[in-house]
Amino acid sequence: MSCLQDTSLAEANSFSPSMPISPSSMINQYKFEDEPELKDLFITVDDPESHITAIETFITYRVVTKTSRGEFDSCEYEVRRRYQDFLWLKSKLEEAHPTLIIPPLPEKFVMKGMVERFSDEFIETRRKALHKFLNRIADHPTLTFNEDFKIFLTAQELSSHKKQGPGLLSRMGQTVRAVASSVRGGVKNRPEMFTEMNDYMETFSHKINVLDKIAHRIYKEEREYFNEMKEYGPIHTLWSASEEDIADSLKGVASCIDKCCKATEKRMAGLSENLLPIIHEYVLYSEILMVSCPLAENLVCPVSHVNQARGTHFRQELLSSLCGREPVVAVQKPGLELCW
Repeated sequence: MSCLQDTSLAEANSFSPSMPISPSSMINQYKFEDEPELKDLFITVDDPESHITAIETFITYRVVTKTSRGEFDSCEYEVRRRYQDFLWLKSKLEEAHPTLIIPPLPEKFVMKGMVERFSDEFIETRRKALHKFLNRIADHPTLTFNEDFKIFLTAQELSSHKKQGPGLLSRMGQTVRAVASSVRGGVKNRPEMFTEMNDYMETFSHKINVLDKIAHRIYKEEREYFNEMKEYGPIHTLWSASEEDIADSLKGVASCIDKCCKATEKRMAGLSENLLPIIHEYVLYSEILMVSCPLAENLVCPVSHVNQARGTHFRQELLSSLCGREPVVAVQKPGLELCW
């Protein structure tokens, strides 16, 4: 296939010292006013294949990438990835961008108890979710330029990259998460904005989880109802052959049951394709927000005097991650302060 037409794109990096960590930035707005949409990265996930070894059975998916970006050596790539590879990418993005909301991945068992693992329905549901996951990253103004994302799309084998130790951004991300967790509870003068946001997220998370459970219960009951009707229809048809006086009535009942089966099957398809995945995706996003927003709050809000030493230690660890060595510390009165 011919390469895509070159399109202009402002240079961007996956990390900047001025990375936004304000609550508003966590919404991860993808569009800006009066800015034209210039899509230069197209990703498709398709062609699932089953692999059976002596140890395990797994599915791989073909990931096709077409791009006009200058940082790519070619305009088209084709690789195969399994679910664990997607997990690796998500973890690398979380390490490199601890204050951004990373799109959720489908869980290891999609709709557990509702579809069999490795069935066609299971595989197709996961394929759609993985396709959506990669394209959301590609459309994100920051995540799309992540180096590990590029490696995921282009490298034929990921084993060598998985063995490498954490890079600069990963070390910084780990430091940010560790320190933010250590100072939690020491925040003073908490902005009302964070309090309202936290209350809203807790309420939303509770309600969306309840809604998710109800939707799955409805689907389960619909399926049981459908399976029972599939048995009743043929029974009435056979019954009509031995009861001449009521044969027409029995055939009419069988026909009615058949119509109900088709209507129920159509309704189940609508639930499984258009409702259940969307509601459950909100559940996954609410879980991400419950972790990301407190992290951003701890980074933005001032800490109490008790945690000042921890804050200083955080700056030292951060500079150490940047320089790859121990930071220089100057002696001041009354204590130690990091030299920037």
